Amino acid sequence: MAVCSLCLIVFSAIVGLIGLVIYKLFSKKPIPQLDSTQYWGPGEQPKEIDTSIRSFKIEVSDEEIADLKWRLDHLRPLQPPLEGIAQEYGINSNLVKEIVEFWRTKYNWKEREEVFNQYPQFKTNIQGLDIHYLHVKPANPGQKKVVPLLLVHGWPGSIREFYYVIPTFTKVSEERGFVFEVIAPSIPGYGFSQAASKPGLGAAQIAVVMNNLMQRIGHKKFYCQGGDFGAIILQQLCVLYPENVLGYHTNMAYVATPWSYIKYALGTFNKSWVVKPEHTNRVYPLWQKFEHRILETGYLHLQATKPDTLGVGLTDSPAGLAAYILEKFTTGTNITWQKRVDGGLLEKYTYIELLDNVMIYWWTRTATTSVRLYAESFSKKQRAMKLLMYPLRVPTAIARYKYDFYFADGILDEVFPNRLQVSDLDGGHFAAFEIPDLFAADVISAVEKFEKYNSIKEKTE
Repeated sequence: MAVCSLCLIVFSAIVGLIGLVIYKLFSKKPIPQLDSTQYWGPGEQPKEIDTSIRSFKIEVSDEEIADLKWRLDHLRPLQPPLEGIAQEYGINSNLVKEIVEFWRTKYNWKEREEVFNQYPQFKTNIQGLDIHYLHVKPANPGQKKVVPLLLVHGWPGSIREFYYVIPTFTKVSEERGFVFEVIAPSIPGYGFSQAASKPGLGAAQIAVVMNNLMQRIGHKKFYCQGGDFGAIILQQLCVLYPENVLGYHTNMAYVATPWSYIKYALGTFNKSWVVKPEHTNRVYPLWQKFEHRILETGYLHLQATKPDTLGVGLTDSPAGLAAYILEKFTTGTNITWQKRVDGGLLEKYTYIELLDNVMIYWWTRTATTSVRLYAESFSKKQRAMKLLMYPLRVPTAIARYKYDFYFADGILDEVFPNRLQVSDLDGGHFAAFEIPDLFAADVISAVEKFEKYNSIKEKTE
């Protein structure tokens, strides 16, 4: 009898513990309210901060250009790749030598500086940080409705990714009743935006900065688009400020709820519960997909734990920086290019375009501060907020590119219940850079749906 009582107590304790774990996993707390005035600049917050909007141009000194040339001219001999190996061990050192030689002899920064400065650029201080952004308005909108579009890049990208889509977005078309006014900021700690001097500026806090930036410019309501970390930032902005977002387009829909993992597991018994038959191989077998994810995300773990150590080498060696970044453009654009000695880079890009992106990191010395975003965004404090688990109230559109991260239709309901468009397109992770026409067309199609949705919503309220 005593043994039975003890077993009952133990069983009850186990059931209670399991219940508590399930409750903590699935219960949603009220959305946290982040401090929209939190100061991230150096030292003590001054009594007054210059909130003016200042014109900006990219200008690199002759001394910095000479320093880069010297470093490229004095590249130490690289270790030859293993026999029969292309990019499977990371970027092929023979490819690195080819890129560095092009950089040394054919890449002209002074010409590229003019390309970078073709669009109006500005800086303004948000929460103690000078935030850099492109701001391109349509030249002659006429009677067309001008709508603001916030574009946010990720890592290892930059504002350079958007240079080919801006003309399409800001050009008046007879086929649609609106034209975009584009705002494309550099994430804090990336490019020409100032880095935080204090720990804790993760994706959630940057969402606050981005919202403050749009308010500063004068747009209380706006559309937004993001991929990679831009998607992580804007997804949280949509949770924190749904009243300000007219619609959200993403090319990296992110779902990581407890139910999503359970659904994926249950889908092994009946895959149609989770994924379209034609997309089954993008989700299953689960172990194979998990193994691939582990293989391709070693950088994430390093950047989320020891960003400053990594940043030393990337800041000191231009060849090292280029190798680290361009390896991601190989596998991120098309994973099968990992088997190619040339990395497939010239299939979709030119070395000039790729080096433009690398140069932003080099001139601004932001290798360290850019990868810190991983450490700040994957911290316990950030994860505890669970902002990425809240369903978005705003209308959304999702572009799933063939060689990019994929989230199945049966999973999207967890976070994107109000999706008006889901597109399955050819291309990879850096879509705006790789296939700008296809990318722009999908964003425009989404906003057309958002405009109709918002018009109907206004009439019924």
